[in-house]
Amino acid sequence: MHSAPKCTDNKSASFACKKDFQKPPRLFYEAERQPMNLLATLEVKAERRFKWSGYIFAWKAKLGTLFLGVIILCLVMASYILTRDQQRLLLTPSPFQYSTSTNNDFLEMDSIEIEDDGDFSAPINWLEGSNYLKTELIIKTRNSKLQLMPRKLPEWDDLVKQEAHIFSVVPTNFLQNVKNHCWHTRYTETASTDPYKNNAYFLHTKHFQIIFDYLRKVIWKHLLHHGGEHYRLRCLPYFYIIGQPKCGTTDLYNRLRLHPEVSFSIVKEPHWWTRKRFGIIQPWNGFHGRYLIEDYLDLFDLAAHQIQSQIANSSVEHQASSNMVIGEASASTMWDNNAWQNFYGRTANSEPPYLIQDFLHAVLPAAKLIVMLRDPVERLYSDYLYFISANKSVEDFHEKVKDSLQLFNGCLMHSSLRSCVYNCTVNSAMPVRLQIGLYVVFVWDWYSVYNPNQFLILRLEEHAADLKNSMSRVFRFLNLGNLTEKQEAAIINNPASNTRRPKDKSLGPMLQKTRRILDDFYRPFNEKLALLLNNDSFLWEK
Repeated sequence: MHSAPKCTDNKSASFACKKDFQKPPRLFYEAERQPMNLLATLEVKAERRFKWSGYIFAWKAKLGTLFLGVIILCLVMASYILTRDQQRLLLTPSPFQYSTSTNNDFLEMDSIEIEDDGDFSAPINWLEGSNYLKTELIIKTRNSKLQLMPRKLPEWDDLVKQEAHIFSVVPTNFLQNVKNHCWHTRYTETASTDPYKNNAYFLHTKHFQIIFDYLRKVIWKHLLHHGGEHYRLRCLPYFYIIGQPKCGTTDLYNRLRLHPEVSFSIVKEPHWWTRKRFGIIQPWNGFHGRYLIEDYLDLFDLAAHQIQSQIANSSVEHQASSNMVIGEASASTMWDNNAWQNFYGRTANSEPPYLIQDFLHAVLPAAKLIVMLRDPVERLYSDYLYFISANKSVEDFHEKVKDSLQLFNGCLMHSSLRSCVYNCTVNSAMPVRLQIGLYVVFVWDWYSVYNPNQFLILRLEEHAADLKNSMSRVFRFLNLGNLTEKQEAAIINNPASNTRRPKDKSLGPMLQKTRRILDDFYRPFNEKLALLLNNDSFLWEK
């Protein structure tokens, strides 16, 4: 893999460049390319040449130098401006003029139903194959910088080349009559061997030692013994809760855990696909040793043991089966691609050559995906309150929003929308995680890989207002069995999780002027999302 500047971040999601931190990124050193001070240079030379001729002649020489310098400076600046305008970088209006209307001209879309044929393995770009995509973006705006072109999907061989070990461990075929992606692999260790001693999650997450100690004791009895060989059941999730942060994913996770047919990974948010497989333990601590796919698989051993028991207890009359489903709830899965520049190198258009979903789809093409969203303005404020540890105030939030908007706006003057959303340098520089609320970019890119029928996209506002209906939709989506009234009541009446802390509530709502500029910023993206999902509730209009 190609190497690039290493990035970390103190916002738990992005990464600041450490190696080249003192060197301003391309986005910020445009000012260094301004013409040098020709007046100062010519003035020094003039003084040295005409010092002997007297004050009057020297004054005339300086005046002539002044006019000459001004003329040269104007010519250089005119040439610079005209050249840059050919690239639509300077004279093109800013995408975000807060005082102007953002009415967009929409492309008409033919709403179609994509047939669910059950075959999700083919590497098809679902957007390119649908009628509602004409030639460019689903929405045509006055400013081309807000358009998002379809991705060129990587070839299978390229994915295998990048992550050869993953594809050597995970098979392409899984057990029948088991809803999860499970398979048996030969176990060559002895009964006294500790299979978890080198697990990276065990080594770096000490509060899970009790669970690993239990797994160490019971693994031998959960092996399948046949013909003198031992086989271990390995499983990957049936579904993923992929995002977004501060949108109710923890609450959904805690309610789903109460369903008797649902099991989750030992660690609620392993962040393996987005961070751990790259060696990122904490986003602000840089890179460490990469977590192997085997470390990730160990997190599902408890669930695998349950499935193994169900298979073993199946009646003779019926084929061995299990209705248990495994979930994983890393809220970074949908959006966090900040490690790509460190491992895959830069591309001509500064967009990632590979995204998380490319690898996930190659390994688990039939996975079900749940997305939780909320008003991006409220999401950003909640994100600020949760992750900022000191000196929080509505005024501080306002200043951080202004700085972040300026940085993102500046990026759009030079680069495409997709490259700015996935730009490690820009994401690290922004004081608040503005890019996470650009939902349409992420949904669009996930739709390019997975069939839209494999998604359930929920709004936090509706989830909180009608928990029974929201959870029923989730149960149907996952094809779970019926619940008793008592079981359903336990799930619905479970206290809300990860709500705002009392000290954060005391700060009150954000300033109205902050809400106005954020509403203006997110509005065109919300309009795209509502059109893509054919649901106006995603406009979040008050």
